[in-house]
Order: sequence, then structure tokens, then C-alpha cells
Amino acid sequence: MKSKPVVMEHFSTVHTSFVVDFTFTNNITILMGDSGTGKTATFSFIRECMAVNPQILCLDNYDYQKDIKEIIRQTEGKLVVIDNARKHISLDDKNQYLIIGRNPKNLFATKENLFELASEKVGEQTVFTMEPYI
Repeated sequence: MKSKPVVMEHFSTVHTSFVVDFTFTNNITILMGDSGTGKTATFSFIRECMAVNPQILCLDNYDYQKDIKEIIRQTEGKLVVIDNARKHISLDDKNQYLIIGRNPKNLFATKENLFELASEKVGEQTVFTMEPYI
């Protein structure tokens, strides 16, 4: 079942020679890619935006000092970006999710919300976008 994004339909940022340009078509977006494709770099660029955009909350699943489940439970109206996602996926209608990882197993993946990180060199910049996973 496809549900529209509840927080934002588009996110874009520029970081030095990198551009992140994501269009969200679903409330839960799973972004995959092999090692070295830029997933963690993309997460870092989005995390930097969290300081100036109150609609963004970035969490790294490897940060064991945080109670991620509790943080998500108390969050409302945010694009929750989770890197290295293996668990802590919350299915609610208060937030929107961008889940970043290599393997969508156990992440409620469907054809509508499964995307692959794509990059293209445009002049001096590398532009990261999301493409439907086939």
C-alpha cells in the first residue's frame, strides 16, 4: 500500500561538490546501495541540515547510547532518517521515514518504497538521487 509523504515531498542540499536531490513518493522510503555508493555520505549531508531544518531527525542505528525506539515514539512531524537500519522501524502516521541500508530484509519493503541510490557526475559536482529499485 502506497501512502503519500506526510512531512516533505522533496529534499535537496549542496555540500561542497555533492548535491543530494531526493523526491519522496511514499511515507516510508528505503534507500539501498552497495558499499561505497555514497549512502553514508548522503546521510552525513542530511544530518548537517538537521541543525537548520527542524523537520529532520537523523539517527544512526550504530549509536547504541541512544534509545532509538523511545526517540521515535516521542517524535512527531519529522522526516526520520535512519542509517544502518536493521531494526527500530516504526510504522506510524506522525512521521515520515527514510531508511538507509544495504539489505531491505525485514524492513517492510515493497515495490513502491524501495529505491537505489544513484549518482551522476555533473560538471564538478556529484549529484545523488533516488531511482526505483528494479
